Amino acid sequence: MQKCEEPQQPLPNFRSATSIPVEYVKGIESRCDGKIEHGEKDEDEGDEWESDPDNPRNWSAAKKWTTVAVVSLYALISTLSSSMMAPGLPDVAHKYSIQSETVLALTLSIFMLSFAVGPLFLAPLSEMYGRTWVYHIANMFSIAFSLGCAFSPSTGSLIAFRFMSGFSGAVPMAIGGGSVSDLFSEKDRAPAMACYVIGPLLGPAISPIASGYITQAFGIKWVFIAIAGACGFASLVGLPFLRETYAPVIRMKKAKKLRKPYSENVFGKPMSKGHFLWINLSRPIVLLSRSFICFVLSLYVAFLYGIYYLMFTTFAALFSETYGFGIGAVGLTYLGLGVGFSIGTLAGTAFASRMYRHLARTHDGKGTPEMRMPALFLGSLFCPIGLFWYGWSAAAKLHWIMPIVGSGIFALGMNCA
Repeated sequence: MQKCEEPQQPLPNFRSATSIPVEYVKGIESRCDGKIEHGEKDEDEGDEWESDPDNPRNWSAAKKWTTVAVVSLYALISTLSSSMMAPGLPDVAHKYSIQSETVLALTLSIFMLSFAVGPLFLAPLSEMYGRTWVYHIANMFSIAFSLGCAFSPSTGSLIAFRFMSGFSGAVPMAIGGGSVSDLFSEKDRAPAMACYVIGPLLGPAISPIASGYITQAFGIKWVFIAIAGACGFASLVGLPFLRETYAPVIRMKKAKKLRKPYSENVFGKPMSKGHFLWINLSRPIVLLSRSFICFVLSLYVAFLYGIYYLMFTTFAALFSETYGFGIGAVGLTYLGLGVGFSIGTLAGTAFASRMYRHLARTHDGKGTPEMRMPALFLGSLFCPIGLFWYGWSAAAKLHWIMPIVGSGIFALGMNCA
């Protein structure tokens, strides 16, 4: 059996992150169920694992891509929840007698606040207990919280359940990239990562299409019931097909099953789960405070997502008041974002992969993540163009297709960036 490719080493001086697969390399530390893998590589254990059929890197192509598809489905469903209520905001205002535009926007955007906080607490659990169980349990909570939104008696309870929905829905975004990295080496990862990313990017764009007509026909309550149903469908697909991909958890379970003696060369010294959780909670602060590049890129992505969801809150009012669209037709206006994301995924992935191969050849065949940066620079040019196009055409009350084209250009640049 072919051995898995040796991947690029993670950043030094930091313990493993969920977006980086665990590698058995000298000087790199990682965790498994409260343990730390540490120290020099055990040659016999390492060679055995590299050729082990249980190693996710050695799975068949069909099994790998099935796992990627399921993870992408989970990410798609979680992001559906983030924006599916957007066309129904006027109905939300009427149902709960909301007078303030700020409070109305909060019912939509509060999801993203917990979406950002959730990974800090949920991602470490995937390294202690495995990724699969975290996916399944979080999805069950998403079903419950979506039903809570559907039957909320007040604005406060709606906002609270939306916040909790974002917390549980953050799991596929927090550990989805790690699942893909577990399956593919650095040089083979781009197509799989693009397949995974298309789910969460298309979710906010296509969900308003369905929700517009659902709101128009049945009311906003059934939008949240539909979200709960979509989460249930994802569970029906994920339970039989999603398998554990995190190598340390697989190896630990295998060792326990075979009743092998405990080896610190493989599993490391014990570590309290409280200390382990603290390390993961403090890691983002350490990265943002000590790495200027990480801080700037994080700030830029946060800025783009802020504009993205600000644009979402304006669609319903713009196309209903300025262009006279019904709630169902307003949902169709989000198609421009979906088209932009699709083009950005295909073109951005192709361009990034081509630049990566070209730059790797000029450096003796050794690639680094920074070699994909040219795609970010190119994509960042489209964002202000699309934003200006959208705002200018909407203010000038040009043909309704013009703001949609502008939103598509912005989405293209955002996906490439």
